[in-house]
Amino acid sequence: MRFFGRFFQNRKPQLTPDLAAEIRRSFEQAAADEEHFPSSIDPRILHVRAVIEGVGPIGAGARVLDAGCGKGRFAVHVANAYPGALVVALDLACAMLRCAPPHLGRVAGSMLELPFPDSSFDAAYATESLEHAVDIERAVGELCRVLKPGGRLVIIDKNARHWGRLETPPWEKWFREEELLRLLRRHCRSAACRPISYWEDVAPDGLFLCWIAVK
Repeated sequence: MRFFGRFFQNRKPQLTPDLAAEIRRSFEQAAADEEHFPSSIDPRILHVRAVIEGVGPIGAGARVLDAGCGKGRFAVHVANAYPGALVVALDLACAMLRCAPPHLGRVAGSMLELPFPDSSFDAAYATESLEHAVDIERAVGELCRVLKPGGRLVIIDKNARHWGRLETPPWEKWFREEELLRLLRRHCRSAACRPISYWEDVAPDGLFLCWIAVK
């Protein structure tokens, strides 16, 4: 079983129109599932703190992109931490965006074709959303494209070395530390990665990694 997990994880799926439609449809339906796709998140969770600290410090008038925001649960805390900034919450599923608070800049769109000009944002982050992009190289390139020089990018996602621990849709991809570092360093002057847990008093078990890059 472990062999087949590695085999399928290492295959490079092709984003056909049918697959793109399937992914969009799955998240439109998932918006009704509050248990697995909640509207809120405890601000004490280290993932939230890592995003807030990773994108900052930013001042009034700064623009921050939440790429694959879901219902905006991270975006709310980023907006609270930086009240003078505009947090733009982007998601593929309109049903997800309808659940996000209206004071966020809600935009429907794909990580593969971000609907923003070059150098539009002072910071950006993607929390467990890059894994659904399928064309990972293109998505990373888009995230970096819309960042201003000096802008910071935070990605929190699952570690491919732990593939198989959770049930996943067939298109989902997890990442090895060096895989995303290599992609980020094509566009950014620095990039680093560290393991991260949910709670401060619990040591990381390796499932989640946090990458931070500076363009």
